[in-house]
Amino acid sequence: MMSKQAKLEETLRLQAGDTLPPLIKHITQEKINLYAEASGDFNPLHVDEVFARQTPLGGTIAHGMLVLAYLSEMVSQVFGISWLADGKLSVRFKAPARPGDTITVNGIVNSLVEENGVSYASCSLECHNQKGETLITGEAKARLPQ
Repeated sequence: MMSKQAKLEETLRLQAGDTLPPLIKHITQEKINLYAEASGDFNPLHVDEVFARQTPLGGTIAHGMLVLAYLSEMVSQVFGISWLADGKLSVRFKAPARPGDTITVNGIVNSLVEENGVSYASCSLECHNQKGETLITGEAKARLPQ
């Protein structure tokens, strides 16, 4: 396991074109149900398998914010506290994640910029399922640790 200092040094060496370490997560109905409890969002599309099968979606789907949290987790692993303190994220949801899906979050550094004496990385992010379907696309901006 990489130490915090080693992660910081690795982050400081980022360059435009670098890929961020991917994050892989398995979606289960149990995780969806736990997220429903934590968020208070018990929409039957998420938690009622019988109901959800009757809809055009054909079954339950993960909360978009659950999947979005995985994007934030991946960026947080790279940028640490600076991401949590003032990171910015803009996304588009393209398709739902479903129980049984294995999702992979990928990112690439588009550019490194300096604003008011502070260095930032601008990154493109994508989340795909095991079929290669794009679930989320987005952009993240994170301050580089000093």
